[in-house]
Parts: sequence; C-alpha cells; structure tokens
Amino acid sequence: MAGHGGSRTVIYAALAGNLAIAVTKFAAAFFTGSSAMLSEGVHSLVDTGNGGLLLYGMHRAARPADHTHPLGHGRELYFWSFIVALLVFALGAGVSFYEGIVHIMAPEPVANVKMNYIVLGLSFLFEGSSWLVALKELRKQKGRQGWLQAVQSSKDPSVYTVLFEDSAALLGLAIAFAGILAAEILQVPELDGAASIGIALILGATAIFLARESKGLLIGEPASPEVQGKVLAIAQQDPAVQRANGVLTVHMGPEEIVAGLSIEFEDHLAAPEIEACVERIEARLKKEMPEITRLFVKPQTSGTWENRHKLSESASE
Repeated sequence: MAGHGGSRTVIYAALAGNLAIAVTKFAAAFFTGSSAMLSEGVHSLVDTGNGGLLLYGMHRAARPADHTHPLGHGRELYFWSFIVALLVFALGAGVSFYEGIVHIMAPEPVANVKMNYIVLGLSFLFEGSSWLVALKELRKQKGRQGWLQAVQSSKDPSVYTVLFEDSAALLGLAIAFAGILAAEILQVPELDGAASIGIALILGATAIFLARESKGLLIGEPASPEVQGKVLAIAQQDPAVQRANGVLTVHMGPEEIVAGLSIEFEDHLAAPEIEACVERIEARLKKEMPEITRLFVKPQTSGTWENRHKLSESASE
C-alpha cells in the first residue's frame, strides 16, 4: 500500500490540526459559554477521531490475502470510511443540533467574546492549512476531471473524506463567527444557538454525501474505463488471442482491482498453449498494471459474451 503515502500525509496533517483546535475550542467554550464554540469543539474532536479511524482502516486494508479473505482486505478502508460518515452525522451533527436547541430555549450571553474571535481565527488558519494539503493531493489524483467528478470517481475515500470534513469545518467556523458576532451586536443570545444548528445542518449534509460515496465503494465499483481499456488492449496484443471480448472489474481497495477477462482464443490452440497465453497476460499485467491484483480468464466466444452482456444490461435497467 505504498501508494497511500499521499493519503497518509493528508490524514496526519488533519489529525494534528484538529486535535490542537479541539482543545483550544473546548477551552474557549468553557470560559465564554458559547454554544457555537462548544459545537465547533465537538466537531473538531469528531474529526480527530475520524482521522484515527481512517488510519486504522488503511492499516487493516494493507494486510495480505488469507484463506478467510482470498481477495484481500482492501475494503476495510471503505468500511471505516462509512463509519466515519456515520460518526460525522451522529456525533458532529447530532451534538451540534442538541446544543443549538438547548441554547435557544435557555439563552445565555456569551462572555469574553474576544477570546472566541481569536480562537476562531486561529482555527481557520489551521483548518485552512489542512484543507490545502487535502486539496493538493486530490488535485494530483483528479487529472482533467472536474472536482465533483473526481470525488465521485475516486476509489480512495481517505483523501476526499478529509477534504470534505475540512470544508465543512471552514464553513462551520464562518457560521460560528457570524452567530457570535450577531449575538453580540444585536444582544440576541439565541443567535449563538442558531449558529450551532447551522453547523449541524452542514455536518449532516457532509455526512450524507460521504456515506453515499462510501456505500458505493463498499458494494463494489468498477475500475475506470481507461483501466478496463488498457487491460483489454494488453490481452488483445497476445498472438494467441483472437479477440478480447470484454472485462469485468471491481475495486477491492484504492489500488486493488480484481479483473475477469472474457477471451476468444485462436481455434487451433491446445490447452497447454492457452495456459501459456494466460500466464503471459498475467505477467504483463503484473508488470504494467500492478493494481490488478487478481485476474480470472474465461475462454468464451465473442457471440456468447455479447449475448450475456446484453442480458445483464437489460436486467439492470
């Protein structure tokens, strides 16, 4: 899992920033009584825990295949990414919403407002730094795709999870600042609680989006058309292959793809020659596309492949 170096850097940066920010926010909330600041502290604490879960998921996913998991443990990362999304919703959004309701029903003026502003400014600086690290990593991965398309097609949830969490954090800081400022200027302490509810809504929307993306990866998403096309091209170039009919792929992890090839071999070939052909294709894929961790080859006529492919497409409609 060496390719996760960039992802780990993103998570380490987020962990360091979120832990420092969480402690600072809780201290400010204790001395000022701000509901929005307390919600922000909970948010940063949840983000810190989430970073730890993502690192744990990456560690578990790196384990080699064994007799209980013959295709590897790569999807552990997807599972823990889904858990992170649930925690953002249950703890981050849930606690923020609760705090907002409590402070609207029993409003208290925010004390020592300047401390809140200083903490919010420092938090914005640290969160922004973490956000830039995640943005830089996603920019390297996205190529020419649009940002939303890059997130939806990405098979590495660790990067976009941190990016979306940091984006939600920056928006939350802006809302917390607006709520505290409005409560101070207008002398309406309920606005501080309303800011907490606003933060909860942002976290809830973020969690739903992350859960949706993680669910797709957990169920199983195919490799990109470019990857599938390259696999077919490599198979087609072998002299023993009459036609590479198609390929079915599924991501077991960000850099772990299981592929099933349908191949029509030359009619005159004997079984040992077909076996040698498969070995050549496997060796070349291992060299040029190490992300293909498992390959299954099915001898099949092009007509049979097309008929079955059409049936599967009609069944999915």
